[in-house]
Amino acid sequence: MAVDLEESHVLAQWAQQAPRKAWLLRAGDVLVTPGPLSGEFRRYVSELTGVPSEQATVIEVPPCGAVPLAQAVRRAGLLGRVRAHAGQPGTALLPTAQDASALAFARDLGVTVHPYATVDEAVAALPTTMLLNTKAGFRQAAGQVGMRLPEGRVCRRPEVEEVVRQLLKRHERVVVKPDRSAGGHGLRFLSRKDVRGAALALDAVGGPQGTWVVEERVPVAESVSIQMENTVSGTRALFSGAMRTEQGSFTGYVSPLPPSCAHAAAELEEWGTRLGRHLAGHGYLGPFGLDALISTDGVTYASESNVRRTATTTPYTMVTRLTAAAGLARPAWAVSKKRTRRSVGFDEALERLRARGVAFDPQRGEGVVLYADAPPDRHSWRYAVIAAHGSDVRELEDGLAQALEFEKA
Repeated sequence: MAVDLEESHVLAQWAQQAPRKAWLLRAGDVLVTPGPLSGEFRRYVSELTGVPSEQATVIEVPPCGAVPLAQAVRRAGLLGRVRAHAGQPGTALLPTAQDASALAFARDLGVTVHPYATVDEAVAALPTTMLLNTKAGFRQAAGQVGMRLPEGRVCRRPEVEEVVRQLLKRHERVVVKPDRSAGGHGLRFLSRKDVRGAALALDAVGGPQGTWVVEERVPVAESVSIQMENTVSGTRALFSGAMRTEQGSFTGYVSPLPPSCAHAAAELEEWGTRLGRHLAGHGYLGPFGLDALISTDGVTYASESNVRRTATTTPYTMVTRLTAAAGLARPAWAVSKKRTRRSVGFDEALERLRARGVAFDPQRGEGVVLYADAPPDRHSWRYAVIAAHGSDVRELEDGLAQALEFEKA
């Protein structure tokens, strides 16, 4: 849904975040994951959620090449094991993305797809779900519902260079986006000097006739998003925040919106609501996100939609779950990824946080959570910071950086 299966190196990198889904587990649940969960991480999650590890099942699926996870389950001979758990009354599939493979998998298991009443309802929404996860499809829908967009054009790969040259006549810089990508994969930022002489080189993503979007590069003060949800009762906003990015690539998130872009909140919610109604009109139920840019002169521009569980959906659920007992109604939180100067294991990292006094405290509902297990390289740590106020998030993050000895940016 987000990238071609041929981009296996990207998919493998994204799969490293799969352990974070453990924060959703409740008694009787089953997590089918392409990434292993360490024993230390499972004990840690169990301690903070109060769900004993033995009351939830984790089924790890070994790598099977460039195939969807559901197909990997079949190739690994695990379908029977998953189906045995799916036979429990009331069981539903909660996929990261409602793509064709996931929906076919639900049929194989004989379960519904949350939050639909039937698999047929989810299948009916699939064309729109797929379209709104593309840059071109989003631009079309955004124009229909009245969002403000950067000037741009949709074109095929052989036309990109000419379109870039045309837009550079009116703008200092442009951004070139593959139609299907996430996290900044495949993006190029170009100025007039970049298209002099040599032919424009693009990533292989999308193939020789793939669709691309070329847009003016808005001078960006903040990259923001709002996360929404469509239910049978209507469309509602869940949370919003500012994205941390490097050269257009997603590196983290902070919620709620910082004061510097709070003026965009109402417009973001209005746009998100309009998009939700558009999706609902085509049968879509479930979470979706709307990304936007705030220019240096304070104007908000819509940039893309992600009609699936996003990089912030599970962390938000984790935050609300872990802070409920402490009574934090609207906690401030951030997720990010940083590198340690030396190799660190999970238990050592957790002990360092505790020694520094920044590890998550369930009684206060504040602290640092190692929410995605130890990274394979033992250096690139993903973390969440939760606090009552945004200023406390920054203070805790400073303590975390000292505890784990992060590399300097």
